[in-house]
Amino acid sequence: MTDIKTLMGSAALAACLAFLAAPVAAQDCERGDLDARYCDTDGDLLADIPEDPAEQIDPDTLIFAYTPVEDPAVYKTAWADFLTHLEAQTGKKVVFFPVQSNAAQIEAMRSGRLHIAGFNTGSNPLAVNCAGFRPFTIMASEDGSFGYEMEILTYPGSGIETVEDIRGKQLAFTSPTSNSGFKAPSAILKADYDMIPERDFEPVFSGKHDNSILGVANKDYPAASIANSVLARMIEREVVSRDQLVSIYKSQTFPTTGYGVVYNLTPELQEKIRNAFFSFEWEGSSLKEEFEKNGEAQFLEITYKEYWEVIRKIDAANDVSYACE
Repeated sequence: MTDIKTLMGSAALAACLAFLAAPVAAQDCERGDLDARYCDTDGDLLADIPEDPAEQIDPDTLIFAYTPVEDPAVYKTAWADFLTHLEAQTGKKVVFFPVQSNAAQIEAMRSGRLHIAGFNTGSNPLAVNCAGFRPFTIMASEDGSFGYEMEILTYPGSGIETVEDIRGKQLAFTSPTSNSGFKAPSAILKADYDMIPERDFEPVFSGKHDNSILGVANKDYPAASIANSVLARMIEREVVSRDQLVSIYKSQTFPTTGYGVVYNLTPELQEKIRNAFFSFEWEGSSLKEEFEKNGEAQFLEITYKEYWEVIRKIDAANDVSYACE
């Protein structure tokens, strides 16, 4: 695995980014909610791989990015063994790209600067429809169970004991593209509690789940909506302690980060990348060391159409549009 900084300004980086051109606009075809540059002729809700080989790419260097939920440096180390395996399986150099926001990650893939990624739950639909993202796997436990819940946290002595107590106070979200950090709580607060941002409480955006969790623990925010998978990892690393936080709401289980590729990699390369995920040996790896804190121990094959149905329904309840700028 190669660090992005090592390649910065080098001929290798120039070569790996040489293909950066706007994707060819799609011809008249079935596409559903996909951007006009993509087609979906098989109805799986994903951008089809271009049939014309001239529109496919096979870069010498692959760029990988993990969803920006926490400190990128932590996850560069966590993904090190997997990316070494990915290099061996594809015969390509692999660069870990530490994105700083969900929007930046989506734009990087849309503009051709990102080939393989893990997009957070809420960002998946936008990445699929606007950036040609083709997710095919998520992390799961050994028994195949997966997912996380959205929780609303406060701190002891905040005066907030129920969701209704947030009225007239501040509630921290993460970013507008986050499922547990914005979209799910917005839909739930509106449907179940008749609570709307600005009218009933003051919404603020922290940028990341760890920022929201630390903000509540340090009493900077009276309450925040977060993904409890992130909370579990932070407690395990002793970044925060359980006695600093109080949970006042826990949602149904949602699918976690979806991993996949950009649509216009060659079919052969996409297959090698898929095989790398499913042939990776977790035992003793840096990936297991980090993600076993959530009980995750394998990559589970999924379809976006089935596994993200609940997220698309939440988006519909929030009147979210997948229109691409």
